[in-house]
Amino acid sequence: MKRLVWALVAVLFVAVFPPAVWSQGVLVIIEPGRPVPLPRPRPVPPPAPVEQTYRVKEVTVDARIVDQAARVQVSQTFQNSGSRQIEAQFVFPIPYDAAIDSLTLLVDGKELPGKLLPAAEAKARYEAIVRSSRDPALLQWIGSGMFQTNVFPIPPGAERKVTLSYSQLLRREKHLTDFLFPLSTARFSSQAVEKVSVQIGIESATPLKSIYSPTHGIDIKRADDTHARVTYERSNDIPSSDFRLLFDVQPGKLGASVVSYRPTDEDGYFLLLASPDLSRNMVRIPKTVIFVVDKSGSMTGKKIEQAKAALKFVLNNLHEEDLFNIVAYDSAVEAFRPELERYTDETRKAAEGYVQNLFAGGGTNIHGATTTALAMLKDEGRPSYVIFLTDGLPTVGEQNESKIVLATKEANKVHARMLNFGVGYDVNSRLLDRLSRENFGASEYVRPDEDIEAHVSAVYGRISAPVLTNVDVNFEFDSAKTEEGGPVNRMYPKKVFDVFAGEQVVIVGRYRKSGAAKIRIGGNVGREGVNFDFPAEFAEKSASATFAFVEKLWAMRRIGEIIDEIDLHGKNDELVKELVALSTKHGILTPYTSFLADETVRPGELAALTDNFQRAGDNLKKLEAAEGISGVAQRADKAALQNAGNYGGVQKSVIRKSGATPAPAASAPSYIDEKTNREVTTDLVRQSGQQTLYRRGKVLMTPRTADLDLAKDKSKIQEIARYSEAYFKLVADNSAADNEMLSAQHDDEELLVELRGQVYLIK
Repeated sequence: MKRLVWALVAVLFVAVFPPAVWSQGVLVIIEPGRPVPLPRPRPVPPPAPVEQTYRVKEVTVDARIVDQAARVQVSQTFQNSGSRQIEAQFVFPIPYDAAIDSLTLLVDGKELPGKLLPAAEAKARYEAIVRSSRDPALLQWIGSGMFQTNVFPIPPGAERKVTLSYSQLLRREKHLTDFLFPLSTARFSSQAVEKVSVQIGIESATPLKSIYSPTHGIDIKRADDTHARVTYERSNDIPSSDFRLLFDVQPGKLGASVVSYRPTDEDGYFLLLASPDLSRNMVRIPKTVIFVVDKSGSMTGKKIEQAKAALKFVLNNLHEEDLFNIVAYDSAVEAFRPELERYTDETRKAAEGYVQNLFAGGGTNIHGATTTALAMLKDEGRPSYVIFLTDGLPTVGEQNESKIVLATKEANKVHARMLNFGVGYDVNSRLLDRLSRENFGASEYVRPDEDIEAHVSAVYGRISAPVLTNVDVNFEFDSAKTEEGGPVNRMYPKKVFDVFAGEQVVIVGRYRKSGAAKIRIGGNVGREGVNFDFPAEFAEKSASATFAFVEKLWAMRRIGEIIDEIDLHGKNDELVKELVALSTKHGILTPYTSFLADETVRPGELAALTDNFQRAGDNLKKLEAAEGISGVAQRADKAALQNAGNYGGVQKSVIRKSGATPAPAASAPSYIDEKTNREVTTDLVRQSGQQTLYRRGKVLMTPRTADLDLAKDKSKIQEIARYSEAYFKLVADNSAADNEMLSAQHDDEELLVELRGQVYLIK
């Protein structure tokens, strides 16, 4: 059971070598030989060749997966943007572990003949392309087979649509099936691709459980428990990582799978995916929902109308047997009814009438509102959710942040979950974060130009149908001994949580013990406690980087947790050191480690313990801002890290599904500018596979080599000319991951890298 990895990369192959435009296959443009002029007393140089250019306009991937078999059709539209006709040839790298049972290539609907080259023959062709184009993007495919087509013309200004179809047997480990399609080569594009679309239909004889992309923010629609549709779409985008999809198939009420990654003898990394049954006879657990809405004077106008619309959405999506109430507050606190109401058509209509008559005016009594709402909750056996909305600071009643948090925590006798919405920039974001942390929930921040209803409805859409509550996860290893400490540590999320219909659990952590283990997921279905046991295998040493993405995903969540600890409990030197070390190693930029994108700052491992430790400590003073743009931006960024990869892709939103952005392997290094609440990207920090590279001057370096001085440490460094025989010998000895790192080097750069214990400077 092999895995197919395709790269459709475009190489411009002319006398003068302009920047190549890369897609998902190799487009080689053939430049016929020019006639050599006869010798003359004063030779006249031949005219400079006209630069040949083209662009990728669209990439569309349509895949249908039935159990373990995939049928994939890829369509790409290229346009000759040059002034003369080009002769093109497509070359498709085929990795040595590919399993292909059919392949068809069409150009504008007509089948184009081609030839399959074995790995040995293809190696010479790859090297020839790299040497001639002087572009290293194909390096990672050396050692792979190749399919190349006959030559075809593209007139100036014309477009050609290339369609590739193939069938593939997907790799499966236990219950987890792995689908991979290469979009990453498009990161070499000189222009963004106008449209990137990936559509995947999944059909399984065994019920589908978790569906997860570690690389991209995907949308998942499930028709039933055996059919799903996965969509990823972007406009004007340069994909920076291959598209990867994992899906779990298991019978039973809950399915769970574990993947692990342990590159060294240190604690390994694991990812646990768990998802409930989606069958029609699934038991829906009755719940309690209290909506606490701010109607102070600052909510006048559009905000109060959007809040009303959000309230009505929740009211129209409750279920029979649910209990509910509405608490509205300004200077005073009032409620729709004195006690919780059972949801019926009659109570819904009455509540809608109450909502319609809400008007904004007065101060903001947050203390009174939260304690009033929580005091209504008496039944610890029911899952309870308090949706709390505010656009301001506490101005009436208790106004001390710590006292409000303590009073709210003490009033929460039933472990209700607080889902807090801060509207605009005038909220105390630290107060909302503390309320959510102490009350088992999360906080969401709505920018002034965003719609309150869209945020609230997205969140409620997730929590509307709990199927397993107060969930806890435990691990039992066959080889674990009590005196050696816990076999699993630093697991996120680390608190108990609920599982909802249509959602899945995404847990990351570190593990000390390897080998066979039993995972027990416990929780409540209504008032009844249940346990689900699953077998798992934790790698003693990973032979490949197949699941290397788990390490960075864990690092992102760990950084979010570190920032949260410092934010809510104060600065700690050990936490600051860990923050800088993780940020440096993985290229994860935050408002406190954004100095790593400063060309004057050394990004080495030693610097992380000295100068950069001090820089981060100074920057963490920004957390003193609890309100305004800075306060809100910092808490939103922290939450995005804490929830990284929850739905596939890094979430910029804490608890809503919309707006997913690329995940660990796919995201270009960036950070939030807390002064503007806008994302800042940088080319001074790069991700190449799992390796972080930093550009300083004209030198591209890793965190390990960044501590070297090119002059003082010259004896430790071996210089190699790029595209020389020594360079290609190095390439031949490298792994695909090593060569992917070499491919990140630009023409105007030198690369300082350590390979197999030797440091090289590639010039």
